[in-house]
Amino acid sequence: MTRTGLGAEVRDVLDISKSEFQTQVEEDAEIIKAEVTEGTFDNPQGLVGLEYEFYATTDGTTTDRNGETSDLQRRTLQRIPRRTLSFIGFEKELGLHNAEMSTTPQPLNEHGIEAQQAEIKGRLAAAREPIHANNMRLVSDGLWTIPPKDETAREYLTDSIDDDGLTIATNMSDSVRYHAMSNTETPTGGCLDAPHVSLEADTVMPESLITSIQPHYQVPNAEALPSYFRYAVRLAGPLLALGVNSPFFPPSLYDDGVAARTVMDDAWMGHRIKVFETSLNTDQVRKVRFPEEFETVEEAIDNIVADETIIPMPVERGERFDDEFAYFRRKHGTYWRWIRPVFGGATRSSANARIEFRPLPGQPTLRDAIAFQAVFAGALEHLHSSQHPVRRLEWDTARANFYAAMRDGIDAELIWMTAEGQITTDLEAMYEELFSAAKSGLQAQGLRDEQIRQYIAPLRNRVRTRMTPASWKHQMASNRLSEGANLGKAIGDTQRAYLERQADTFLSGELTDWNLS
Repeated sequence: MTRTGLGAEVRDVLDISKSEFQTQVEEDAEIIKAEVTEGTFDNPQGLVGLEYEFYATTDGTTTDRNGETSDLQRRTLQRIPRRTLSFIGFEKELGLHNAEMSTTPQPLNEHGIEAQQAEIKGRLAAAREPIHANNMRLVSDGLWTIPPKDETAREYLTDSIDDDGLTIATNMSDSVRYHAMSNTETPTGGCLDAPHVSLEADTVMPESLITSIQPHYQVPNAEALPSYFRYAVRLAGPLLALGVNSPFFPPSLYDDGVAARTVMDDAWMGHRIKVFETSLNTDQVRKVRFPEEFETVEEAIDNIVADETIIPMPVERGERFDDEFAYFRRKHGTYWRWIRPVFGGATRSSANARIEFRPLPGQPTLRDAIAFQAVFAGALEHLHSSQHPVRRLEWDTARANFYAAMRDGIDAELIWMTAEGQITTDLEAMYEELFSAAKSGLQAQGLRDEQIRQYIAPLRNRVRTRMTPASWKHQMASNRLSEGANLGKAIGDTQRAYLERQADTFLSGELTDWNLS
């Protein structure tokens, strides 16, 4: 049996006492509550930030062992060399094919969102040469469907070694936490459960199928966090319905004997949601779920403290302000809710309470991604300041909206409460009110009308055309089936078309510019 340095680190983590770790978390929580009371987490205005996940594919075509190219070897998934990842300043994520960037928080004003977009462009431009030198391209998407050359998706997701009794995933980054999660007495899910798809894995690698964008909104006043959060919960369904981007899996993961048209008919538009849930949840512990609401900031903190601890990771306290509650921050890292409150800050002056919005997959273009960031922040700002009646929409209804959007995307029947306090299922009315709220919120922060129009337009155009990234993929694959392609070729052709259009339009276009031919 193999013994590795990574395995030794995993063993050290598995020896940490859960009860001692939890005691430290509880003590840290009291520090945060005291700082909230003192106003440390208050700020003069709202700030925005964005986490952006990518995966890598080959750039163009690759050659097989005979020096020939084929459709099966174009745009295949690619492992990113760790040295390259470090060189371009991106962070590692779960899989060796993943890369993540986080933008610098900026004020929600006419310059702040522009700065977010410019930073992403700048960092991608800086990464272009070293990435291309490795014959790679970074992709913004919801779920990859073309595995690495000469491997099946099932092999890539399940390959592992036995490290003296520990299971170490071969294609997972050297994140001790993720490897440890697969080796506890009650390991996390490690499976896929979706229509006509089944996969059992010994590790959490199935989660590496998916990638996302995660807008952050830093609230001006920490005591108002419950109100902002309540509105974010009600925005989850409508925004997910516009952003869905994962109707298909790698074709080899579909069950044998299922007709291609059945796969198409039963496909969910946002499979990413269930991939995350089934990869990490178990029958005993549901870490990934629609978020609970809270009436006070203290209750939000207590919810995180009370969450089940899977892996009590080691903690070193440093010189940052939020190192004063480093154990709490470490536990928060596995507080997997689709929307979650965050408390942090490198210094006391930059301390903040914010909302991390996690339902959205990676988007076809940067303009599409920035549109979600702007609409989310603007709508939150206005809905809270106006105390919009949608806050009274039942939590169960908001949750039902979320999973309906996961299944049906923009065709889902969603329930909304209007500014007059009336319940409606009218899609046009709901989005008109949502976009109006975003516009008002952005205007209140000093953005010019032309800026606002440009930020909202990509999502407004999706409503107008009834097009989402998932529906674009679904229609293209359906067309390929009608032309005589089998399921594998239909999904493969669709994915390559997506990647080729993204390569041409990522920095300057938007989804609704794409054609289906």
